[in-house]
Amino acid sequence: MNTSKGTFQKIRQILKMIITVISWTLFVILVLIIAFLVYYLVSANIYAAKGEKYEPKFSLYTIVSPSMEPQIKVYDVVLNIRVDDKSTIKKGDVITFISTSNISNGMTVTHRVDNVIKGENGVEFVTKGDNNLTQDTDTAKDYNVLGKVVLRIPQLGRLQFFIASSGGWLIVVLIPALFIIVNDTFKIIKLNIAKKKLRETNGEDL
Repeated sequence: MNTSKGTFQKIRQILKMIITVISWTLFVILVLIIAFLVYYLVSANIYAAKGEKYEPKFSLYTIVSPSMEPQIKVYDVVLNIRVDDKSTIKKGDVITFISTSNISNGMTVTHRVDNVIKGENGVEFVTKGDNNLTQDTDTAKDYNVLGKVVLRIPQLGRLQFFIASSGGWLIVVLIPALFIIVNDTFKIIKLNIAKKKLRETNGEDL
């Protein structure tokens, strides 16, 4: 009986530790996302008040195609930094830009710069996915460049898509909440048992 109780206690402690780690990890990620969104919204409102277009200093994008594999895989998240002087972007840099090609017009694309064309009207970039056999059909204009990739976060996009799904969001919220409820219930039961034993021992109410 004592062995079974000890095993149950160990399992409960392990589960508690696992859920605590997962909960804190998700909490930190959510705090970072919220902080990023607050920064974005505040900055956007400041620029809107000035009548200027807002271009964030930092931006995050989830990769959804294998065109940059094996360097950047599907579901990786890339952190971009805004480049104010587009002429500093060089061949070999990985940039994120708004595409103007017929295939992906208006879509956000992250590809490597294969060549730089400098002209009177600005700078254009010939781009190519590392996993593609040919260059992109249209050049990326300097005013369509959103930033240069400075960091890759492997597979973070999976968490993003999971949380965005109805089932995923339910699990992320439900599991920690359920654990807290169960844990508090056990504490209340143990407290009531302890009070009952104390009353029986002392022969008086607390």
